[in-house]
Amino acid sequence: MSALARQRQQAILDQVRRDGAVRVSALVEELGVSDMTVRRDIAQLADRGLVVRVHGGATLADAPHSSFEPEFRTKLGEQREEKLAIARLAATLVPPGSSVALSAGTTTLALAEQLREVPDLTVVTNSVPVADALHDPERRDRTVVLTGGTRTPSDALVGPVAVQALRDLHVDTLFLGVHGFSERTGCTSPNMVEAATNKAMIAAAGRTVVVSDHTKLRLVGLSTIVPLDDVDVLVSDSGLGAADRAMLSTHVGRLLVADVHDAGADAEIPPTAGGHA
Repeated sequence: MSALARQRQQAILDQVRRDGAVRVSALVEELGVSDMTVRRDIAQLADRGLVVRVHGGATLADAPHSSFEPEFRTKLGEQREEKLAIARLAATLVPPGSSVALSAGTTTLALAEQLREVPDLTVVTNSVPVADALHDPERRDRTVVLTGGTRTPSDALVGPVAVQALRDLHVDTLFLGVHGFSERTGCTSPNMVEAATNKAMIAAAGRTVVVSDHTKLRLVGLSTIVPLDDVDVLVSDSGLGAADRAMLSTHVGRLLVADVHDAGADAEIPPTAGGHA
């Protein structure tokens, strides 16, 4: 590690110890470095057990964090370019005439916007914003089914009503947004009831496609939704490092990487030994 990196990380650690938490956006301005550099520093501090990564920043290692659930409007403004690139790539997995499920989330909302032009589409969702994005009375070839349920801070409809609505449905593909994903805990949610609803969506789908930007790697929520080994496709972005891509490709069926800066350079990481076919 370079001397400059050590100095940055010490400054970040000092601020976390002083204030209890830090935000990536504030550190970018204070340290005069890129968003990716700050996130890398935080990840290295987290690997040493000194801080815990949370959505948009870091907290003390012993601070409660796994049940923290950011509001939908807060997440909407974060990693917008990454989410758009992921959505564009994920949309190529949806042929005309498909039936798909979209979980709640800002990345799945970005995907919904990309699916507007797909003909003969049936969509099942527990997200009011996703349903609104796809609602068009003039499109008689599109069906949008919105589950009922109790609304969460992330604008998901969850609970027994949502689970019951999903129980007898069968869709080709589920596009699942997650709070975080890691090799140890799989894909997680800070809300146990939302995790249970997402599991019902997985049970209703022929395949599960997780859409999640690189900043959520190693973030851990309270409840596991699905292990990485049970994910058919993971669509993330080019912020993933080479080592992380190699690790993920040994677990998920397919790893698709959306290039944030060049939409024409999207890449697929083929399964390696130990990965799915």
